Amino acid sequence: ELLRSIAKNPTENVSALKMLTVKEEDELLRKFNDTAVSYPKDKTIIDLFEEQVRKAGDSIAVVFEEDELTYGELNERSNQLAHYLRNKGVKEETLVPICIERSFEMLIGILGILKAGGAYVPIDPEYPLERISYMLEDTGASIVLSSSSELEKLSRAASKNIEIININGNAELSKESVDNLPAKPQPRHLAYVIYTSGSTGKPKGAMNEHSGILNRLNWAQDYYKLTGSDTVLQKTTFCFDVSVWELIWPLLAGSKLVFAKPGGHKDPDYIRSVIERQHITLLHFVPPMLEVFLGQLGDNDCKELKKILCSGEALKASQAELCRQKLPHVELHNLYGPTEAAIDVTYWSVSIDDKKIDKVPIGKPVANTCMYILDKQSRPVPIGVAGELYIGGVQVGRGYLNRAELTAEKFVRNPFIKGGEVAETRLYKTGDIGKWLPDGNIEYLGRIDDQVKIRGYRIELGEIETILMQSGMVKHAVVVTKNRNEESKQLIGYIVVNEQFEKQALLSHLQTKLPDYMIPAIWVELENLPLTSNGKINKKALPDPDINVPLTDGYVAPRNELESGLVEIWKEILHLNQIGINDNFFEIGGHSLLVIRLVSAIKRKLKAEPTINDIFIHPTIASFTENFIEKVKNPSQQAANIKYLVSLKQGGVGIPLYIVCGEGGTSLRFKKFSELMSKDQAVYA
Repeated sequence: ELLRSIAKNPTENVSALKMLTVKEEDELLRKFNDTAVSYPKDKTIIDLFEEQVRKAGDSIAVVFEEDELTYGELNERSNQLAHYLRNKGVKEETLVPICIERSFEMLIGILGILKAGGAYVPIDPEYPLERISYMLEDTGASIVLSSSSELEKLSRAASKNIEIININGNAELSKESVDNLPAKPQPRHLAYVIYTSGSTGKPKGAMNEHSGILNRLNWAQDYYKLTGSDTVLQKTTFCFDVSVWELIWPLLAGSKLVFAKPGGHKDPDYIRSVIERQHITLLHFVPPMLEVFLGQLGDNDCKELKKILCSGEALKASQAELCRQKLPHVELHNLYGPTEAAIDVTYWSVSIDDKKIDKVPIGKPVANTCMYILDKQSRPVPIGVAGELYIGGVQVGRGYLNRAELTAEKFVRNPFIKGGEVAETRLYKTGDIGKWLPDGNIEYLGRIDDQVKIRGYRIELGEIETILMQSGMVKHAVVVTKNRNEESKQLIGYIVVNEQFEKQALLSHLQTKLPDYMIPAIWVELENLPLTSNGKINKKALPDPDINVPLTDGYVAPRNELESGLVEIWKEILHLNQIGINDNFFEIGGHSLLVIRLVSAIKRKLKAEPTINDIFIHPTIASFTENFIEKVKNPSQQAANIKYLVSLKQGGVGIPLYIVCGEGGTSLRFKKFSELMSKDQAVYA
């Protein structure tokens, strides 16, 4: 076809010559994108939620720990908040930040903002103060929703002209009307703004409208068919767009929504217990967490679970195979989509008939969505040829808040569609690389820029590099991701330092500006960064960290058998050859998923019972052994009857140490004598 194009147009530029036949072009542009489906274009999330309230107002809508709310109660409480916000001046497209941990109040806050016509802006309470302050300033917010536990931090982050509304401590809310508001948001109104990492050193807010989100939720309901008998687990932080479908979709389908407790999403044992206790039928996993979760399962676990949806980063064939082995009764679905295009835009399901899974594509476009794979001249590439992924259709977002230049660069005119509504004639340039497979599925191949995904978090490496340079302690910096082992993708910072450099001061600088997941775990100091012949940084020439060299100053060897055992476990988990007892787990390569593996290994090898939180609180071996409660297994049967064990005397004062057995009398807990003496009482259960 290329040769024919040359013969027909011998004076044409090579870049303009066609390689596709008319038939091939039709297949790529139209057949593979034949996704048109009729959905009510005049509806919004709020319309469909209130319809569900009318159908089943007395049914349980949401469960959190031991508490629950019916659809009617959830609607009334969110209506009261919506009326209150309206009186405060919130109207169509008003941006209202909300900074609350996972709870009833979080959901009531989101629904209340939407009902008032506003768009919610989720802010993680764990974010550094400076990041929170920037987001509040960038949104131009005059109101921010919060709860009692976040008030103190927000008061330090917010300017004086921002009113902080405490949802669970505001008596005025109970005086508002419980009736639905007469004025409702329209399909083209903003629903939320979610901030993602930005290469300039500041996060950027991606704006999405009701129409795009509702299309995604309507498609999901058509495809997955939730019913009133289904229960969905909500465990994703609401600063990631997966949370949008976790929170809203069940409420539109008449299903039950169950909240994981804050922090519970990191603990596979807790997730398994919630799945079984609350009869969860559908939930979401980022692929690395899915792998960890599956590794903790027994043969008879999670029998009521029906569907697992994966997204956030590439799902490996090995992970899909493991899921099929561990949970053969569960459907596994892989989804893909950026925050800029209403959650997910493609889908693929693992077939139970396939004997072996060789690859996991990201699939085909969802309803009313188009996917294009284009070359540098924005022309379609043939099947099997790599190109950049472009997204078209109703789910394409409005752009970036206050970033007109970046919006114009990333949201471009769709050259393949003429006429139609504005949203449907625009394309979003994803920066992702993929290729068409002959069956119309898409295979994901990577990125064309420095954006990365680590454990589902979307990170612009340029943002970290910019903030490193702002510290004044670094002459040159480059941040990359490397797989230091098969299971662990990590951020590694390569720096050329100046005379003012202090590692702890640099880390403190980063911690005031970036979330923990954006701070490199490993640091390599170089005299100069390697360069290519044209003067650019040669990332391929960057050396791997030396696992034989201590990664922190002041190496201290283990002092006893317990510490030696822990050092060996840490070495195995982190793939390092030398670890000291004062090394911080999270500063030498550890992260939340490796914590889960660490806790599992300690349980298995040392016959102890730490929790994930123990590692976060005591991230060095020295502090861990000093403070951790050891559990001694299999005491004698008489232990069940022991209450008063011993009196320890210091200065004539007896301090009784009580021992209370765990389940079935199978474990005892001990505290160090030195710690007991520092307390007024020592009663442990």
